[in-house]
Amino acid sequence: MSLTARALLLDMDGTLVNSDAVVERYWRIWAAEQGLDPEQVLKVVHGRQGHATMAALLPDRPVERNLADNRWMLERETTDLDGVVPVPGAPAFMAALATLPHALVTSADEALARARMGAAGLPMPEVRVTAERVGASKPDPEGFLKGAAELGFAPADCVVFEDSEAGIAAGRAAGMRIVGIGPRAGAHAPDAHVRDLEQVRIEALPDGTMRLHFSD
Repeated sequence: MSLTARALLLDMDGTLVNSDAVVERYWRIWAAEQGLDPEQVLKVVHGRQGHATMAALLPDRPVERNLADNRWMLERETTDLDGVVPVPGAPAFMAALATLPHALVTSADEALARARMGAAGLPMPEVRVTAERVGASKPDPEGFLKGAAELGFAPADCVVFEDSEAGIAAGRAAGMRIVGIGPRAGAHAPDAHVRDLEQVRIEALPDGTMRLHFSD
């Protein structure tokens, strides 16, 4: 199977970087403090900004408390990089994209994105849409639409790489095709689904587009 695109929009956590160990450490702490079942919390945390997840889990909780807890979590996750590694195939994938249109679209803020990409040994894309740059978290499509606009391409010409339900929903709402990465993505009907980035090969075509090849 293959897809053709003019630009790629890349999620970070679970797509380029495996940060599950860190994410789960701090969400387990938060869940216990709220009297919530950590296993149920971990089912919904991936892909969103932290305060959006908190609001979904505790809809009556004051926004200020969610924002304060979100700041606490970001501070710790930015300095705790134990267990942060590249998703298999990510270094070669990013190297193949170096001269091709692509952007990072992540629910992490700029500091956390830099820390995790650095810990994983991956280059930071020149174009990136981080948490500070959007008014609404995934599953809202704002981040992907901003990424496409900054790269100068229509949504239909872009392919999103995502691992989470919220991210896949955001990409679909933006009118983009989706490549699902890893086990979380398979249940949400992406246009293509791979185990990791080792199963993706990028072919630059003479007309400036790129063809994405997916192997079993």
